[in-house]
Amino acid sequence: MARCVTADPDTFAEHHWGQRPLLSRRGDLPERFDDLLDLDAVDELLSRRGLRTPFLRIARTGEVVDSRQFTGPGGAGAEVADQVRDDQVAALFGEGATIVLQGLHRMWPPVIDFVTRLAEELGHPAQANAYVTPPSSRGFAAHYDVHDVFVLQLAGRKHWTVHPPVHQDPLRDQPSSRYSSQVAAAAEREWPLIDTVLEPGDSLYLPRGYLHAATALGEVSAHLTVGIHTVTRYALVEALAVLLADEPELRRSLPPGIDVSDPEQLAPQLRTVLDVLAGRLHRVPATDVARQVRERVWTGGRPEPLPPVAQATLADELRPGDEVRRRVGLGHRLHPGGEQLELELPDRTLTLPAGTAAALDVLLDGHPVAVDELPGLDESEQLVLVRRLLREGVLVAGAAGRR
Repeated sequence: MARCVTADPDTFAEHHWGQRPLLSRRGDLPERFDDLLDLDAVDELLSRRGLRTPFLRIARTGEVVDSRQFTGPGGAGAEVADQVRDDQVAALFGEGATIVLQGLHRMWPPVIDFVTRLAEELGHPAQANAYVTPPSSRGFAAHYDVHDVFVLQLAGRKHWTVHPPVHQDPLRDQPSSRYSSQVAAAAEREWPLIDTVLEPGDSLYLPRGYLHAATALGEVSAHLTVGIHTVTRYALVEALAVLLADEPELRRSLPPGIDVSDPEQLAPQLRTVLDVLAGRLHRVPATDVARQVRERVWTGGRPEPLPPVAQATLADELRPGDEVRRRVGLGHRLHPGGEQLELELPDRTLTLPAGTAAALDVLLDGHPVAVDELPGLDESEQLVLVRRLLREGVLVAGAAGRR
């Protein structure tokens, strides 16, 4: 977060998160963003990495180009039909089309690491796309996103206009296209909240729903958009609906012959449902809701990558002095019990001896720790516990770990 905004975390959370945009200039940020992605890296991705759809999208005059115009067979030894053709991408870009590299949080190492850490800090899933625009070209018309975004200017200059929402805090199924006429009217008639040029190293935070459009100025422009898939209070409503599915009265069929378009016929059924909800909702445990919601967050992204060969080698050859740490971004929850503990992970639950509790607290806080510094266990027990968690993908080599 400290790389994305100039505000301190408390100020950002209180005054900007989900509320209003924040423009941060490169002189007030700790460093620029070209370590994450630059134009040379863009060319490498497009020409040497065997990129396929849907990891590339191209837009021209505000419309998405059919992928068949820039993809083709992979050739001998790569029998796929949708590999990116760099020559066709070059031709389209030369004609003024915008290149959109999608899912960079899954395929470009610096972006993978950056997005994984940002998502863990925020507690919300995140993704990253890059937009590369030819000189003096606009990629997309004014629109809004259904997720918050951090715009990180990588190269060139881009003119941005930002307008207030026409639909406040849109949900995932309430895209900009649903309000296209209002969006177009607001972008044309209303005075923008932000009308500025982003230079390399500048950043812009936009809560979901804020209208925006951008135009490159005089040279190739590239920015990284980190999208934050915010978990909303409506997600709690959805979790409650799932939990109430075990209520028999709510599972009953409506009467035969009912006309559900008739409010008078529907009214008594609605009253029954409301009575049931009034009696049940206040008794739903927060632990049950948390279990439903965290599943969405934990599966909304992946933890940091681990090297399979090095990981297996470290587990096999583990020594007391080796350092390990929890994988960044790994969703987990430790449940104390009697003689056993349960470590809940996104796709499974591990059962561990209760005597490992103190060691697990140290291991799961995320900081590197030497195996022989784990409390409450002798050397043999330390090695057994860490080997298991390495093989389960919970831990990785720490700062001083052997690779």
